[in-house]
Amino acid sequence: MMEKKDLNTEYIFRINRTFDYIESNIEKPMTLDELAAVANFSKFHFNRIFQSIVGETPFQFILRVRLEKAATLILTNKNESISEIAYKCGFSDISIFSRNFKSYFQISASQYRVNKSNNSNSSQQDSNGHQSDEKPIQYFCPELKTIKWRTNMKLNKSVEVKELSKMTVAYIRHIGPYKGNDKLFEGIWNRLFSWAGSRGLIGGEDFKSLVVYHDDPNVTIEDKLRMSVCITVPAETKVEGEVGKMEIEAAKYVIARFELSAQDFQQAWDWVYGQWFPTSGYQPDDKPCFEMYPEEPKDGRFTVDICVPVKPM
Repeated sequence: MMEKKDLNTEYIFRINRTFDYIESNIEKPMTLDELAAVANFSKFHFNRIFQSIVGETPFQFILRVRLEKAATLILTNKNESISEIAYKCGFSDISIFSRNFKSYFQISASQYRVNKSNNSNSSQQDSNGHQSDEKPIQYFCPELKTIKWRTNMKLNKSVEVKELSKMTVAYIRHIGPYKGNDKLFEGIWNRLFSWAGSRGLIGGEDFKSLVVYHDDPNVTIEDKLRMSVCITVPAETKVEGEVGKMEIEAAKYVIARFELSAQDFQQAWDWVYGQWFPTSGYQPDDKPCFEMYPEEPKDGRFTVDICVPVKPM
């Protein structure tokens, strides 16, 4: 028999596995039987178990994630029609999408695009008045034969766009508010490194530590935000309990390196989206973004690579 604590972490492990499956197949129809099989629960009890742990039924969760993903794409993929985005997010009927979108956001999808874009342009103009010297400038790096960006943004150390290989990561996931909560991150890192250290999984030439953000904090309410504290592991690594495993697919990313205090992270993210993207010729691609930590923090300062998947405009 499992102890109570072991049972709890096993349930979390199975629900996290379901999250990962849903996120990887968000454009496809899913059945309760299918999700129950992924979680390895009886289909007769899965719905109730999921709701008791997550606070939503599986299909409430799927609908919300699809709508929030669509809302983000409506703003970032301006060349795609709302119908195309709806289909990409798993809605086969545009009228059902439109009705659900308006019910959730209290505004139509087309008006959402107009209103949010106008607000963004307005705040961008305000930002330009204060940060005109922080706009990045492209230059060609002969040594690496690639385009880089030069910037006067004090916190920024470098910016480049490059391909990242596929990574298998072990993670501990958090659902709920996390912004500015140093103790939360410290606790999760400690638990993950304790788990990894006892299995000889820390270190090595390709070892990376990162934090993956699954939701857009400008769209998803704080209580529902999902983030995963991760380390890279060999693909065959066995995981259990609160530690899950997922793959981050190979893709092209903008990688912007910063040196930050805990209070500077939001400013750095805002700079990437508000200053770098509009002058880059790129737009965000439809994949999770993450922070990667190439060094240990020193004296309360973090060296961090903000990594956002990109595609041409």
